[in-house]
Amino acid sequence: MHHSYEALDRGGGIARRGLLAPLRHRDFRRLWIGTCASLLGDGAFVVALAWQVYALTDAPTAMGVVGVAMTVSTIAFLLIGGVASDRFDRRRVMLAADALRFAAVGTLAALALTGALELWHIVVLAVAYGTGQAFYAPAFDALVPGLLPETDLAQANALDQVVRPIALRMAGPALGGAITGAFGAGAAFALDAASFAASAVALLMLSSTAAPARGDAPTLIGELRDGVRFLRGRAWLWATFATAAIAYMLFMGPVEVLVPLVVKDELGAGAGSLGAVFAAGGLASVIAAVLLAWRGMPRRDMTFMIVAWTLATLAVAGYGLGTAVWQLMLASALFNALETVGTIVWATMKQRHVPSAMLGRVSSLDWLISIGLLPVSFALAGPVSGAIGPRATLVGAALLGAAVTAATLLVPGVRAVEGVRSRHGRPEPATA
Repeated sequence: MHHSYEALDRGGGIARRGLLAPLRHRDFRRLWIGTCASLLGDGAFVVALAWQVYALTDAPTAMGVVGVAMTVSTIAFLLIGGVASDRFDRRRVMLAADALRFAAVGTLAALALTGALELWHIVVLAVAYGTGQAFYAPAFDALVPGLLPETDLAQANALDQVVRPIALRMAGPALGGAITGAFGAGAAFALDAASFAASAVALLMLSSTAAPARGDAPTLIGELRDGVRFLRGRAWLWATFATAAIAYMLFMGPVEVLVPLVVKDELGAGAGSLGAVFAAGGLASVIAAVLLAWRGMPRRDMTFMIVAWTLATLAVAGYGLGTAVWQLMLASALFNALETVGTIVWATMKQRHVPSAMLGRVSSLDWLISIGLLPVSFALAGPVSGAIGPRATLVGAALLGAAVTAATLLVPGVRAVEGVRSRHGRPEPATA
């Protein structure tokens, strides 16, 4: 049936239903339990992986090689993952991705626990892990709208932005650090492998999901062309993708590379202070997601999203201007809170206005274009910082990135989607 957005568009519309309302739907609840387990394992994995790489090599370049292996494999397979998500049963695509990541991380665990692990093992298995991510992410994005009525999509996205920072930035890393310290990285790898098994079990418990309706294109390349053609005809999609790619290139590398340097060398603070800066961002993300779920989706969603992301990018300047740890914590909180509310609105817009049969391809293009220039960002951060200093680099990245983001609203037709109701009906999910 076709669902009205009237309750979402009114202030407080979501609040009356509650942030946890999507969990009343059986299949979404099962999927979310598995997802939470997987996110917790991923948070532990990040700590264990870094610890293991440095234990083997004690070289930052080695960690960079592992990161490149994982990122490049994800980028390389994202488009194929998106097409697969629109061509086959999305649950089966996600099961295959979980199986691949379970095998990769499980092998890491076995090699680490037996003392046989070498750096080349990690690089090869990181490629497999990143490939699994490339198939899982677009399939997950495309599956969720089919498990919920449209009136619950904004709450589901807000719930995601509450749980994700808790699992990936707080609980998961804390658990991974404790397990790695007590039993070694191999035990933390084993935990992450088990989390993928839990995710797979949750997927197997979902009600049968049919494969999405195929388009007219009979081949993978043809369906990919259909996706690009769909994207090209909608300014609100391609303009956001393009400006996000440039903005991320401008500020993401400087933030990841230079904020630890500012904390350590400019402020003379320790690792605990750096953790406090990042934790402030995670906490702010959770609070922002809860507040948006309580307030409801804005009427002028596209404008709201771009303004939120523009202000978030401006907040990056606080990292360069701050002269005390608490000021960097404030910058982190502002950046993450504004980025989170913009992300919730963006995810809901895509789910509202992109047909289900096209959602996997659009999601994969979103991921691919948005992160495609990140290697360039990381490569440039060091040289630019060496030329003008870390603080000036951060401030300049914030100003340029904010200008590019705000320019999205100047593209003709980009706000045409505002106030338009979805024309894509969905069946009412089971609630038992």
